[in-house]
Amino acid sequence: MPNKNEIEKRIIELRDQIRIHDYNYYVLAESKINDFEYDSLYSELLKLEKGNPQFITSDSPTQRVGSDLTKDFKQFKHNSPMLSLSNSYSSSDLLDFDKRVKNILGVEEDIEYVTELKIDGVSISIHYENGLLTKAATRGDGFVGEEVTTNIKTIKSIPLSINKLKDTLPKSFEVRGEVFMEIEEFKNFNESRAKDGFKLFANPRNSTAGTLKLQDPKAVAVRPLDIFVYYLLSEKELFQSHFENLEYLKELGFKTNNNSKICSNINEVLDFCEFWNTKRNELPYDIDGIVVKVNNLKFQEELGNIAKSPRWAIAYKFAAQRTTTKLKQITWQVGRTGAITPVAELEPVLLAGSTISRATLHNRDEIERKDIRVNDIVVLEKGGDVIPKIVEVDVSKRERNSVKSVFPSKCPVCAQPLFFPEDEVAIYCTNIECAAQIKGQIEHFASRGAMDIEGLGKSLIDQFVDLKILSSYTDIYQLKDRRDDLLEIERLGEKSVDNLLDSIEKSKEQPFEKVLFGLGIRYVGAGAAKKLVKHFKSIDAIINATKEEIENVNEIGPSIAASLEQFFCNSQNIENIRSLKTAGLRFVANNEYSTAETLSGQTFVLTGTLKNFTREEAKVEIEKRGGKVSSSVSSKTDYVLAGESSGSKLKKAESLGIKIISESEFDLLIG
Repeated sequence: MPNKNEIEKRIIELRDQIRIHDYNYYVLAESKINDFEYDSLYSELLKLEKGNPQFITSDSPTQRVGSDLTKDFKQFKHNSPMLSLSNSYSSSDLLDFDKRVKNILGVEEDIEYVTELKIDGVSISIHYENGLLTKAATRGDGFVGEEVTTNIKTIKSIPLSINKLKDTLPKSFEVRGEVFMEIEEFKNFNESRAKDGFKLFANPRNSTAGTLKLQDPKAVAVRPLDIFVYYLLSEKELFQSHFENLEYLKELGFKTNNNSKICSNINEVLDFCEFWNTKRNELPYDIDGIVVKVNNLKFQEELGNIAKSPRWAIAYKFAAQRTTTKLKQITWQVGRTGAITPVAELEPVLLAGSTISRATLHNRDEIERKDIRVNDIVVLEKGGDVIPKIVEVDVSKRERNSVKSVFPSKCPVCAQPLFFPEDEVAIYCTNIECAAQIKGQIEHFASRGAMDIEGLGKSLIDQFVDLKILSSYTDIYQLKDRRDDLLEIERLGEKSVDNLLDSIEKSKEQPFEKVLFGLGIRYVGAGAAKKLVKHFKSIDAIINATKEEIENVNEIGPSIAASLEQFFCNSQNIENIRSLKTAGLRFVANNEYSTAETLSGQTFVLTGTLKNFTREEAKVEIEKRGGKVSSSVSSKTDYVLAGESSGSKLKKAESLGIKIISESEFDLLIG
């Protein structure tokens, strides 16, 4: 029987072998052993670690999939902001970019650039300490993301530990990359979901984003996620160019994209963009453009950043892809406000990496303007390569017996007469008991931006309304008394029901502005709800306010005031609010709105990167105290809060003589 030293030695040996095989298979796309041999090594390691848990380490291949279910993702403040790129759409835009770079650097000779494929995925930051993967986070707003370490560790092309080039390896460093799914893998994944009766994802990017937000790492591990790493950050400067950093990352064992290229000048950049614009459909993954970066790292530092974008890089976006297909039918959907929206039902067609079978037609004016008819051959385009829309009709292929589209006179769900307002293009169902409206209202109320009731999604809401379990969002808080009824519903097990009821109970902690937004009052979005709560402090004060008093609230216009007045005139809405109050929901502002308005009437502009606040956090602190945040500097600006790497806003403020304050001065200002 082997002793402990021999067992530990064998465990280390197995780990090293498995890491090499993982690198060969997931990064280099080649395998030196078959599946049986690999599984044998992994099983032996698993057995040895199970019998000797004192030898288990966080970077072992067996620890990629954690067993912890995470309820919420922690916020993660990026040490260095994950800036978004400015977009360009033509060769002239890229030539202008090259000209700006040369002007700022004060050079006339050609600039060397690195061109990279812009992977259509999800940006991720991964941190290493002493060669071990310690943290991973999403981009978020660029300043604060969400920690998804356990999920990222399941991606086998990401090394859990770095054992190469120990002499050059910084003590701590960060890599950034794009997590994605290959098109074929995505199709297979969607097919398996269809067989299991689950909702399909629209495209690989949506699938990737949704997967990274799953709370069970085991569920993430079975999904085909991959990554291309494109950026290295460390205090220790190793090389003089971005491309050398990419090569170094590759040597360390990270998966980088082999199509990156050094271009000697902007003309070579243009050639690269044109080449991939015609060849992108031949790639096994989706790209939506090219990223162009100044190669010299000293130049990057000198160029700096403006607002949320670096001056040393730009994204060249490809034109939206188009295709043609047949319009089989026009259906009309009923939203939560009663608005009836036309939808084009299409013969399925592949466009920009996803199969399109439906497209919005917006409203009746859009149908009339483009003269869209059933059985027409239509030209489809993905706006921003995301939302499919009908651009035009190929009239030359129109059938001889074609007739103009007819708009409905009755609601397609409840068959009640429709209302056609004179001053709007929308059509409305005014029946407040219409099942489609009820479903939409409950879905909005339970959504993440409102009450955030986890587990109460569209399919379950549809089922509950059809079974008469829910007839209003107020009924949600009575579900605790119907646990036995819920357990009888197919696909709802005891654990699912209890998790849902727990989430409903937790939703009572949502602040007043979320509750107000959740009521679904027309024109009252999340921002307007926050302003109304800050001003009036309670639902009773809003209900009793006159239309004029509501209009006097900063940035609240007559449309919102009229909508609020109409909503509170409805006795059923008042009864719903009374019921939600009884259930324990918050209809009074939190203490955060009771802060003295010491900055009342003052306008701030934020620029650069702050150390102790995100932009959004600083904005909240200003607005709490009655101040206002503007996006641009003008003569009406009172203060410019300048952080690190401040850009053109700072220069404009100096030229106008506007007071510029540092972060420490801002701390004193807000107390």
